[in-house]
Amino acid sequence: MALKNKYLADLLETVKKRNQGEPEFIQAVTEVFISLEPVAEKRPDLIEAGVFERIVEPERQIIFRVPWVDDNGVTRVNRGFRIEFNSAIGPYKGGLRLHPSVYLGIIKFLGFEQIFKNSLTTLPMGGGKGGSDFDPKGKSDGEVMRFCQSFMTELCKHIGPNTDVPAGDIGTGGREIGYMFGQYKRLRNEFTGVLTGKGLTFGGSLARTEATGYGLCYYTEEMLKANGKSFKGQTVVISGSGNVAIYATQKATELGAKVVALSDSNGYIYDENGIDLALVKQLKEVERKRIKEYVNVHPEAKYTEGCSGIWTIPCDIALPCATQNEIDEQSAKTLAKNGCYAVSEGANMPSTPEAIDVYFANNMLYGPAKAANAGGVAVSGLEMSQNSERLAWTFEDVDGRLKNIMKEIFKSCDEAAKEYGCEGNYMAGANIAGFLKVAEAMKAQGCV
Repeated sequence: MALKNKYLADLLETVKKRNQGEPEFIQAVTEVFISLEPVAEKRPDLIEAGVFERIVEPERQIIFRVPWVDDNGVTRVNRGFRIEFNSAIGPYKGGLRLHPSVYLGIIKFLGFEQIFKNSLTTLPMGGGKGGSDFDPKGKSDGEVMRFCQSFMTELCKHIGPNTDVPAGDIGTGGREIGYMFGQYKRLRNEFTGVLTGKGLTFGGSLARTEATGYGLCYYTEEMLKANGKSFKGQTVVISGSGNVAIYATQKATELGAKVVALSDSNGYIYDENGIDLALVKQLKEVERKRIKEYVNVHPEAKYTEGCSGIWTIPCDIALPCATQNEIDEQSAKTLAKNGCYAVSEGANMPSTPEAIDVYFANNMLYGPAKAANAGGVAVSGLEMSQNSERLAWTFEDVDGRLKNIMKEIFKSCDEAAKEYGCEGNYMAGANIAGFLKVAEAMKAQGCV
C-alpha cells in the first residue's frame, strides 16, 4: 500500500536514504506511517513541531566490540548494539537479542516498534533495544558467562535504572540476564533494578516468564470477544517453542482451545490430539533439545523439517511466536483458505506487509505485535516498580495487573481505530494510540 500523504511519503524517502540496507527498519516505519496518515491530516501541529521527523531517528545509537575467550582459550569477537530510540515518556526500555542474525537494522526496527508498544502499556517507559550477533546455542555456561561479562563491561556505561533498563529477548534468558546483572553490580557497586527478567532471588518478578504468552492470549481473547468469538473449542496453531509459545499454549488451552502445533528453527510438530505441554517444557526448558524429540514420546504426532509448512495446518486461530516475517503472502493465503479467521502476533513483526494485506482482504481479525505481545514488557515495567519499592508481589497480583493492562491495550486500539475512521483495523489503532501519547510528550518537551 502506497502512502497518499505527501509529507509522510517524502519523509519515508528520507528514511530510506538514511537507512539503506536496513529493510526491517524501513518496513516497520512504512507500516506505522500508513496507519498515521489520518493523524497527519488531522494534527498539523505535530508536523509543525517536527514530531514525525524526530520519532524515526534514534536519540542514540551505540555499537561496540565484545571480545571473549572460549573454552579452548581462543579469543572470539562479536559486535554489541544498544539503540536508545525515544525517552519522551520514560527511560529507554527494551530487550537484548542474542542471535547470529542481529545487525543494526534489526535492532533499530525492534527499538522503533518498542516505542509504541511501551506507550500502549500505559506505563512510563521509552523505547530501546539491543543485542549482539553472539549465538548462545551450543556454548557452555562458562562461554556464555564470559561473553555476557564482556558485553556488560561496555553496556554498563550507557544504562541505569532511570536511564535505560534492558531485558531479555531471543537468546537472552534467565541465565544470561543473571550473568549480565552480576557484572553490572560488580562494576558499578550498586544493586538496582537496571535489568528486568532477573531471577526471583535477586529482584525478579513472578509471572515474567509467562507474561508475553499469557498477555498475547489475554489480548486475543478481548479481540475475539469484541467480535462475538472466543478461544473455547477452537483449534490453534502456534509457531516457536520458547517462552512466548510455551505459555501462549498454556493459556490458550486454559481458555478452552486446542493447540495442535509448535515449531523451532529446524521444523515443526503437529499433534492432532493437542500438544503435550509438559513434554515440550521438559524438552525445551530442562533438556534444551530440539522439538523433533517430541515424536519419540508421541509417535502418533508428526514432525516436518522446515518451518513455513506449519501454516498449512488447518486452524481457527494462528499465533505466530517465532520471529520476524515468518508469515509471507502465500502462507497467509493458505491460512485464509483453510478457514483461519484470526491471527495475533506473539513475535515481533512476524507477518510481512503482503501477509497483512491478505488478512484484511479476507476479513480476518488481526492483532499486531506491538499490541498483542506487549505483555512481556508490561510485566518488565511491573518488575521495575517492585524493584523501586523493594517489594515482591504475588503471582496472582502480577497476573491480574497484566490481564488488566492487556484489556486496556485492546480498548485503546479499538477506540483509536474508531476515532480515526478505520474501525476493526487494530493495527492502525495500535499505531495511532501508541504514537499519540509519545507525540504529545515530545511536543510538550520542545525540540529535544
